[in-house]
Amino acid sequence: MYDDAYFMKKALEEAQTAFEEDEVPVGAVIVCKDRVLARAHNMTERLTDVTAHAEMQALTAAAYSLGGKYLTECTLYVTLEPCPMCAGAIGWAQVGRVVFGAKDPKHGYQTFAPQVLHPKTQVTSGVMEDEASDLLKKFFKKRR
Repeated sequence: MYDDAYFMKKALEEAQTAFEEDEVPVGAVIVCKDRVLARAHNMTERLTDVTAHAEMQALTAAAYSLGGKYLTECTLYVTLEPCPMCAGAIGWAQVGRVVFGAKDPKHGYQTFAPQVLHPKTQVTSGVMEDEASDLLKKFFKKRR
């Protein structure tokens, strides 16, 4: 059986891809029964779409892979705390568990919409937080 760090490393790989594509480096992986259903990273610049966050891309791919819109048996691993938009979609998809790395006090759902996730969704934060945070800091330092 794999642990949270194993799958968060996969999300960090996606975040690194975003970084290399000059996207805000956020990566997401959706796992069901130790099987990766979806991998995604931010694509807002490439797609010219403000909704093309890593979580949104991963939710769409995972639902397609399962053939259904509810992801109750799945875990979403994401390198940054979801924004309220993504958290709303995570709630509608009824994702069973969310694991995120770095907190986002400026834009995270916990600040603006702490009740938006499905009531049964379990949340774990701080998994590989330093690695996720360092990549984000490196990205924004490069842009300044």
